[in-house]
Amino acid sequence: MRCLVTGAAGFIGSHLSETLVSRGDDVLGVDCFTDYYPRKLKLANLSVLRKNKRFRLVEADISSADLTPLIKGVDCVFHLAAQPGVRASWGAGFGNYVKDNIVATQRVLEALRGGKTRKMVFASSSSVYGDAERLPTPEDAVPTPVSPYGVTKLTAEQLCGVYSKNYGVPVVSLRFFTVYGPRQRPDMAFSRFVSGILAGKEIEVFGDGTQGRDFTFVKDIVAGNVLALDANPGTIYNVGAGKTIALNEVIATIESIVGRKARVRRRANALGDVRNTSADISRISRDLGYAPTTSLREGLCQQVEAQVAR
Repeated sequence: MRCLVTGAAGFIGSHLSETLVSRGDDVLGVDCFTDYYPRKLKLANLSVLRKNKRFRLVEADISSADLTPLIKGVDCVFHLAAQPGVRASWGAGFGNYVKDNIVATQRVLEALRGGKTRKMVFASSSSVYGDAERLPTPEDAVPTPVSPYGVTKLTAEQLCGVYSKNYGVPVVSLRFFTVYGPRQRPDMAFSRFVSGILAGKEIEVFGDGTQGRDFTFVKDIVAGNVLALDANPGTIYNVGAGKTIALNEVIATIESIVGRKARVRRRANALGDVRNTSADISRISRDLGYAPTTSLREGLCQQVEAQVAR
């Protein structure tokens, strides 16, 4: 197949692109290299891909670029490009979230309207659930986001539903639960913890560390994306590990792997951070055969190794 991957230079996008080319697909990767984190890190994410003749990179901002030449002849679109981060979505920066998460998604959907693309897979987020009343949380739970970031992801997801229903755009939305692994963004918790502990520096932890997350290894997220190519259009799926682990346990696991104790500085809970997340993955497991395979320790070992090498 010929695949378009938006956000291809990012953490998840680069892993997905590598998987696609390894299975024989041609990938057109698009990225606008925002300044959310250093360009050199995104280029490093692409170091293997750019040596592969099945991969081509286009630098473009999909919120404003002409998308017609990008989608021409494309069999499937993986729309991962977005402005990430819960804490940064408050205040003056909100405009970037509207542009990159809502406007960009609507423009991709509009470009696919009436076309022959077989599937669009949209990267949504567990942030749409907010402080979910039900844990594990199924897809039919009422979304109640508690951050501007979550609001923009939910809005984009609803746009996918609107275009699927009214114009037949074959969209499948995947709600990713907290993703970790090699190439994780430097602002994300695991990346900060690993770097800080290795350097003997203090690490910031928001809250008391007993809050839990459904931490999902990046390769399992990628597997969910590939499986979604066979999903019925209009469907929404959780993609997670199917278990909740406390943040303190994560820190202890990193300490065990690197052989150093963490110097922890506690901070108040951040606005927009939820207490616990837990993915009910029964729907995607039943429909598509999704089965996460990577344990927290195994995944953290790979992330630590990659950060040391980087």
